[in-house]
Amino acid sequence: MESELITCGYSFHMEPFNASNKSGLNHYLFRLQSEGTCEAFVDGKFKRIEAGHLLLFQPGDPYELRIEHDTAQPDHKIASGDYYLFCRGTWIDAWWKRSKKQSCTRIDLDARLISLWRQLILEKRRMEEENNELSGYLLQALCLYVERAATETVSLQGRPFTGTRMKRFIEAHATATFKVDDVANHVDLSVSRAVHLFKECFGKTMIQYSLEVRLSIAVERMHDRSLSLEQIALSCGFGSYAYFHRAFKQRFGTSPKLFRQKSP
Repeated sequence: MESELITCGYSFHMEPFNASNKSGLNHYLFRLQSEGTCEAFVDGKFKRIEAGHLLLFQPGDPYELRIEHDTAQPDHKIASGDYYLFCRGTWIDAWWKRSKKQSCTRIDLDARLISLWRQLILEKRRMEEENNELSGYLLQALCLYVERAATETVSLQGRPFTGTRMKRFIEAHATATFKVDDVANHVDLSVSRAVHLFKECFGKTMIQYSLEVRLSIAVERMHDRSLSLEQIALSCGFGSYAYFHRAFKQRFGTSPKLFRQKSP
């Protein structure tokens, strides 16, 4: 099964811009608004598109995009940025059909998703040196990534999307030093509200969850025998080996050293 990346890129508009294909697109189109706003024709009407909105269109769908000055704010400057790509292929067809795809969803602007999109752009820029096989696999990875992101937007096992965003932030920053304030700022909530919502959604505090993530990463790194337990502790976000030892033994019922000796 094949997947072909036709074109992809990043657009930034500071002047009015319009794109229209009322007769229907020839290929699949993915578009992620990264900053600013615009208007797009979605599900039979124009919708205001803001940062984080993901647009997915299939061949035959009408497409219209408008980037204009806000008439309510005549002095407002246009600054609209988006990532886009056109693609086709039997793998894409099968991926599209296996689950319902919403034309417009709001997702978190995850750095890993943006990085994957940028990698596709760079590969496409290689022109005659482009590795089509690599582009195809990167495209498939992007499809799976946006599918998961769109699914999580609706809910994560019935939990609010804001809770999911906090959880993903903690997973991405668990090995670094971060504060509860950082998580709250990420979702534009007060610290007290963020703390309450996270506990309500997942039955544990942010600190407890970050500790679980750090310990999980530590277990993975123990398979690398070139790393000492002290190095693993520090690389996983533990301030000291003593703290790591205590937390590990409390979680797994044995010391890190004995756990590693019994691991294959």
